[in-house]
Amino acid sequence: MSDGVLVLHGFTGSPQSLQGLADAFAGAGYEVSLPTLPGHGTRMEDMIPTRWDDWVACALSAYDDLAARCSRVLVAALSMGGALACRVTVDRPDGVVGLVLVNPIAEPPGEALFDILRAALDQGLEVSPGIGSDIAKPGSVENAYDGAPIAPALSMYEGVRELAPRLAEVRCPVLLFTSPQDHVVPPPNSDYLAASVSGPVERVTCERSYHVATLDWDREDIEQRAVDFARKIFAAA
Repeated sequence: MSDGVLVLHGFTGSPQSLQGLADAFAGAGYEVSLPTLPGHGTRMEDMIPTRWDDWVACALSAYDDLAARCSRVLVAALSMGGALACRVTVDRPDGVVGLVLVNPIAEPPGEALFDILRAALDQGLEVSPGIGSDIAKPGSVENAYDGAPIAPALSMYEGVRELAPRLAEVRCPVLLFTSPQDHVVPPPNSDYLAASVSGPVERVTCERSYHVATLDWDREDIEQRAVDFARKIFAAA
């Protein structure tokens, strides 16, 4: 059986933001799964009724399908996809052999943010300003929604808060990319994740890139390092 890589995109984004990374893994000979999370990649209206549990179910289903065809599976992810990757890892503790995470969300926000989001919903608001395409490189654009649906965002943060105490159950090696100039997920999220997981963490700083580093100046470095990491992990597994 071959080795596989599950690739997970972020909130309001689409597989396009990680297609290059997925192609790099495929080019290295791995079987790759790059699912579109429910409500993403179509119209923003399609995302409004979706929640964290829908995205978790999609990620777990994609993992199970890949694991049925592959002897070992690594998970690579961006942003909210990073939280989903950790959730897959703790829910499938004997399955995931390594994680490649790019600017993951991992640290539960303060209660003030929950209050703000709930108040917005109480006022009848459904969508806040968009968070997509935070990229430093001119001409590089992420295929993401123009707005951020509030109820799904609230469910995401609730999911991250629920996941946080379980991060210690992540015992596999982690390759962690962090952009100091991230305008979507505060960079301390990476510090929180690195301090919370139990497995060894290799950290790389993406000095020239913003949040969507997989489409930014550091794209090629991320792809090469990720493939090298996968080779090392699969050889040792």
